[in-house]
Amino acid sequence: MTFASHVFRHSKQLKNAPGLLRQDHAVLVRWFTHSTRSVTSKGDDMLKHRQISNVFGESVCACKSCSGSMSSAPVFTRSYRAVNSTKVQNGHAASGMVFSRGITCSDVQLKRSFATNSGLPPHQELGMPSLSPTMTEGNIARWLKKEGDQVSPGEVLCEVETDKATVEMECMEEGYLAKIIHGDGAKEIKVGEVIAITVEDKEDIEKFKDYKPQASDGGAQQAPPESTPTKEEVIEKAPSPPEPKPVKPSTSPATDRVFASPLARKLAEDNNVSLSSIKGTGPDGSIVKADIEEYLASGKKDLSAAPSKADAKAPVSAINYTDIPNSQIRKVTASRLLMSKQTIPHYYLTVDTCVDKLTKLRAELNSLQEASGGKKISINDLVIKAAALALRKVPQCNSSWTNDYIRQFHEVHINVAVQTDNGLFVPVVRDADKKGLSAISEDVKNLAQKARENSLKPAEYEGGTFTVSNLGGPFGIKQFCAIINPPQAGILAVGSAEKRVIPGSVAGEFQFASYMSVTLSCDHRVIDGAIGAEWLKAFKGYIENPETMLL
Repeated sequence: MTFASHVFRHSKQLKNAPGLLRQDHAVLVRWFTHSTRSVTSKGDDMLKHRQISNVFGESVCACKSCSGSMSSAPVFTRSYRAVNSTKVQNGHAASGMVFSRGITCSDVQLKRSFATNSGLPPHQELGMPSLSPTMTEGNIARWLKKEGDQVSPGEVLCEVETDKATVEMECMEEGYLAKIIHGDGAKEIKVGEVIAITVEDKEDIEKFKDYKPQASDGGAQQAPPESTPTKEEVIEKAPSPPEPKPVKPSTSPATDRVFASPLARKLAEDNNVSLSSIKGTGPDGSIVKADIEEYLASGKKDLSAAPSKADAKAPVSAINYTDIPNSQIRKVTASRLLMSKQTIPHYYLTVDTCVDKLTKLRAELNSLQEASGGKKISINDLVIKAAALALRKVPQCNSSWTNDYIRQFHEVHINVAVQTDNGLFVPVVRDADKKGLSAISEDVKNLAQKARENSLKPAEYEGGTFTVSNLGGPFGIKQFCAIINPPQAGILAVGSAEKRVIPGSVAGEFQFASYMSVTLSCDHRVIDGAIGAEWLKAFKGYIENPETMLL
């Protein structure tokens, strides 16, 4: 107001405009044309409807509540302009200058009232968050806050089951939980769909008792009324001949089709009842649910068990089965593996590695671990360490494909495949090339336990650069080919170790040795055959001479 008062005080054109400013605050309006207009002296009416004209002569309303035929124009700017206008006061027109500032139509501060529901106080709609790159929908495990509870930033609102883990959803702003749209156990909620409402004032909670999100309440209520047909349409439709009445299906046994309601068919199928042996009492002789129930109550079910001549020729194929619903992790895993196999050009390299020295080193390290109270080191821990060091030695395999470039990672993060009752998880061991065997063993055991408990956080399974899958130690699989985990370029499939007879150092002598088969699946767009072979050579060197991993 200091700037506006300064302009008014020094303007010669305002000498005949007394009382232009109200006592509480100035009414600021901007005109875009030089035409003379009358301005009502009531400031409240001007605040409600400030109709202006732009340079194109279009009528524009700066009131936020007025939308429709008014044209949109950039009226909300912070520039001040002086143009001619006329003020009517006590029946006399007074020439003066009126100013406009980029403000809204009221002095009310903007809040988070983004929904179109009329009569509702300011509120915020909380949507289903995207807690992983592959997440498209999630489930609500349970709410830790109830409707009416006060929430603060950082507090946990609910537990969300993503495609890979159960993650806690935290509150971002202070307020009150007014309405829970999807309660405990809600399934298959799309990412972004509203799950709850928060308000700033506790008194506003009761107003959201019957609240429904815009996407759900805007369907039937906002359906446009049917338009009245015009005269031309009536004339065009008039000469059309009347449609012939549909011929009712004959109940004569011309065909073998039996008319029955879907519920009746389902009930007959569940009770192994042939519909051809039942006389329908529904419309046009169709079989309804009551006919099936009456048939079962009369005890005639046993008579239908005798197969007819036509049924006797057909083979009996009664198979018992159980439909197991697909969990979210299985859906996502299936889609990603299908995409990987269809879009990534796989090729496979297999090599046999002697693990005698590796098992000997493991026994020595575990004796030290037992003495110090640490956890035992597994063969898989040594494989992870060898794979990480081989990636550091051949960094081309520690890469990812994009359409414009190949991204080569500077850190080595190894995903480890873990099978659980809920599906396949691949938690990540970060900086595996820099960690000791004891730290790798500790990480793998902790991550595997969290995976079985379905409590992994996104940071514990995202960001891997290479994957190791071991079916040899736990299951005794000799050799297999794994599917690449996109967007990575390689995955190592580890088989079991087996005793083999090999030639000795002297001719005619033989000795026993343990060999383990490993297969490297490569993305041919990133890893050429020679590069994959070079990586396997480095990996085999670390396995057969494990002391080099300590250098």
